[in-house]
Amino acid sequence: MSEPVTREAPGYRGPTMMTQRWLDVAFLHWAVDPALVAPLLPPGVRPDVHDGVTYVGLVPFRMVGAGVLRGPAVPWLGTFAETNVRLYTVDERGVRGIVFRSLDASRLAVVAGARAAFGLPYRWASMQVGDEAGGRTYVTRRPHRSRVRIRPRGVREPGPLEDFLTARWGLHERHLGVDWYVPNVHEPWPLHRADLLELDDTLVAAAGFPGLAQRPPDHVAWSPGVSVRFGFPRPRRLRRLRRR
Repeated sequence: MSEPVTREAPGYRGPTMMTQRWLDVAFLHWAVDPALVAPLLPPGVRPDVHDGVTYVGLVPFRMVGAGVLRGPAVPWLGTFAETNVRLYTVDERGVRGIVFRSLDASRLAVVAGARAAFGLPYRWASMQVGDEAGGRTYVTRRPHRSRVRIRPRGVREPGPLEDFLTARWGLHERHLGVDWYVPNVHEPWPLHRADLLELDDTLVAAAGFPGLAQRPPDHVAWSPGVSVRFGFPRPRRLRRLRRR
């Protein structure tokens, strides 16, 4: 049985691996058949489902003030633009989380470090976030492209779908033959409604969903952001070799 989706972060009291802020966050989501997602997930996790479907998310934002442990923000390297394509998962213990299919970031050192330390599918890209023609614009270039322009509107009162898509308190990942879970906590997302003004994207197709971004997303939202604290990765299960 899966843990319930909760808007408030669970009570994590473990050591802190890093802190950061996620600001100017755009959420674009497409509903898909869980059978399309299942082959793309690491062992031990399955697609998480809301009203019979799961979702593919395209999430561009600004990473600001990332710091190691509880130390201060790392100058320059700790602030950059990022765009991720993510899936929604639940593991064999019933713990909900996220699996990243891709993460594009504009700091090459961050990309190299995250790939080596955690096996996350980071790629270096040229990226910009700014205001343009009455909307908030997120541009990603090289090796794939994404251009998203949205117009945030009034505050959105979160409902069950918003909680399902945004209230995620951990990351599922497989690295060096071990199944990991990385916990995180933050305040509840302050969400706004948003109009999608422009979308030209190949990141979603490159992540394994060709043609998906050619149709309008099923859900669009924007948030001014949250402050985040990550715990250290912990193995979800330990594999033991059986003696014959």
